Amino acid sequence: VTIPLYDADTGLLVLAGKGENLLYCFEVAPTQPALTQVTQCRTEGSTRGLAAVPRLALDVMACEVLRVLQLTDTALVPVSYLVPRKSVQEFHEDLFPDCTGTLPATDAQGWWAGDSQQVGRVSLHPARRPTENFTSPIIAGTTTTNTSHRDTDTGHTDTNTGHTDTDQSEASGYSSPSSLASPGSAATSLSAGTGPSSGFASSPSQKSLQSILGPSSRFRHAQGRVLHRDHHLTNLRGLSLTTPGECDGFCANHQRVALPLLSAGGQIAILELSKPGRLPDAAVPTIQNGAAVADLTWDPFDPRRLAVAGEDAKIRLWRIPEGGLQQTLQEPEAILQGHTEKIYSIRFHPVASNLLVSSSYDMTVRIWELSAGREVLCLQGHTDQIFSMAWSPDGKKLATVSKDGRIRLYEPRRSSQPQQEGPGPEGGRGARLVWVCGGDYLLVSGFDSRSERRILLYWAQALPEGPLSVLGLDVAPSTLLPFYDEDTSVVFLTGKGDTRVFLYEVTPEPPYFLECNSFTSNEPHKGFVFLPKTACEVREVEFARALRLGQSTLEPVAFHVPRVKKEYFQDDLYPPTRVWWEPALGAGAWLDGQDGQQRRASLRPADMVPVSEAPKEAPARKFVPASVYLEEKTDEQKKEELLSAMVARLGNRDDPLPQDSFEGVDEDEWAKYLAQIILVGAQVVGRAFMRALRQEFAASQAAANARGRTERPQSAAASRIIGISLQEAQQILNVTSLNPEEIQKNYDHLFKVNDKSVGGSFYLQSKVVRAKERLDEELRIQAKGDKEKGRKAET
Repeated sequence: VTIPLYDADTGLLVLAGKGENLLYCFEVAPTQPALTQVTQCRTEGSTRGLAAVPRLALDVMACEVLRVLQLTDTALVPVSYLVPRKSVQEFHEDLFPDCTGTLPATDAQGWWAGDSQQVGRVSLHPARRPTENFTSPIIAGTTTTNTSHRDTDTGHTDTNTGHTDTDQSEASGYSSPSSLASPGSAATSLSAGTGPSSGFASSPSQKSLQSILGPSSRFRHAQGRVLHRDHHLTNLRGLSLTTPGECDGFCANHQRVALPLLSAGGQIAILELSKPGRLPDAAVPTIQNGAAVADLTWDPFDPRRLAVAGEDAKIRLWRIPEGGLQQTLQEPEAILQGHTEKIYSIRFHPVASNLLVSSSYDMTVRIWELSAGREVLCLQGHTDQIFSMAWSPDGKKLATVSKDGRIRLYEPRRSSQPQQEGPGPEGGRGARLVWVCGGDYLLVSGFDSRSERRILLYWAQALPEGPLSVLGLDVAPSTLLPFYDEDTSVVFLTGKGDTRVFLYEVTPEPPYFLECNSFTSNEPHKGFVFLPKTACEVREVEFARALRLGQSTLEPVAFHVPRVKKEYFQDDLYPPTRVWWEPALGAGAWLDGQDGQQRRASLRPADMVPVSEAPKEAPARKFVPASVYLEEKTDEQKKEELLSAMVARLGNRDDPLPQDSFEGVDEDEWAKYLAQIILVGAQVVGRAFMRALRQEFAASQAAANARGRTERPQSAAASRIIGISLQEAQQILNVTSLNPEEIQKNYDHLFKVNDKSVGGSFYLQSKVVRAKERLDEELRIQAKGDKEKGRKAET
């Protein structure tokens, strides 16, 4: 059922469906498009009712244009719609036109006489709000004056007669309540925001909220995530998606998974979980069941035995070879016959080996001894289709739920008739049941008369009294398939074709169901089956693992609880688990009236310490004492602290480098990476150095050319080649004449003092060398000139 709420002043239409957790907001216009979606809000609880808050109660200064109240199973949640505006200090006339006031336009006699006046409109501006109230002559206790105005937020009473609040209407008569004047939640855009505060009073503390709302689950923050693609089985082809509602769709144990196929003859694919990846495009080996599959399940005590119920009223037992199915199987290990109609479902006994129970369209429930291949018990008393059946954890009792709306409890070894009967779900579309809380309670999932999916909790010893608690979830066509984890008391609920998995912790005391975070997938799943507890990775605080069947993939989903000290074994989440793979007794002993109990084992790895034995850490100081930040410090103290901080930042040269503690890369790899870094760095530095030398050389050449114009041609040519003039060379070596001994002496001294090893500069040292070269070249030119002059003089 869809609930519409329309605000004529803004043209906003809010739609919500009962049992759903989505609120849709549309803008209605007289022209096309008539409906434009504005926003969509997903709430935590399912909607049971919806109402709009009067516009006079809106927080107009926060640009709140609409507020609705959502009624859930346990709370009244305000949902505010805000329009983002840069300025929230002024009133926005375009968002808040005048609205209908609180004073009636006429009375009953006037309306009956034909008066059709309309209620006057009032402004939403805080300074122009009306203060008059409607006084009814019929309702006693209403007066035109307010003699005792009480502030609901502070409890302060103002005894001044005639006191009025200019920001909001008085909380009397038909005016809007003052406590609704501020929203209980906020949003940054025209979107819905929900919060724990209902807006009817100031927000209580978290402790007060818990005392009001009741206990919360320790798994309320549980998270589900799909494991990495390396663990997926992909390219699944020809899957059968038409298995009966009583069947989970497929079954799995800790080693392999069985998937019914769409091919004729009831073919079943057997896939090994230890071999994930993409399946070949060619056909894989299968089991040829010979009849369409109605239900199938693995033997908990023999991971190689698969029981398959067919639509031909036969149960076939198949044995999978070691290492998996390598070729097509056509001959079953055994065939069980006895039912006269199609079989609904089959279940192995949880404690005794070689015991199987089956239900059929012939309205009977039969128990089989597999070692002998015969029927040993037949339970009667059903008048309509049997939706589901479940063994109690101790294997003493068997519960069924059927289409006739009845839940029946059997003790098969005592009587073939039910020991108790009680009312079940009202709807006849399907139901499932599972034992919870140590086998003292029964949880049933089904539908009500309006097709809303719900779960019901029964005390197993008082079925005729009806359910202890009923919780509605949502509206969907598929039956909820429950899986109960007996170690954590968490029940997982989802249906074929759903995208959401509900999580609840079940307790034997009210409120019975404690909601936890749900898991949502991107696409609908065709089946959702949980693996044994031993498949969980306790180091990651994983408390449940499931297989999600998609259109062509099989994905593992891990449910874990976020914890800080993951290096410790969380023994509060992992009590000793039942050794489900070992039977407590055989079929013959159980049929003779004996009962057994399986032993329990710890899931703690040998190298992990329980968190209960972890060393206690001293609580860290949360607040700095006042004496610390109130104490005055001198300038010298501040300078000393600053210097100490700077020195601490410098660190110790002997401290190991950060890369010394890196793991995962061996020394050869580090050597290769460091060589690449050094090479690249050398190339960068070398390029920059050469560029600087070229620029300096070019500048020197330019200067030498400019000064070389005054020198002799040969000397000027030498200055251009070397890049330094004769005058500059003499200045660098501090010589006034071209005396070779003085030049050599000064050169040796300057070259030595500018050496890099004694703190000198390579640049200055190069200048000294070039100056020496220029002076040597000038001496050579002079010697050559003197020789030519002497030769000319001789001639």
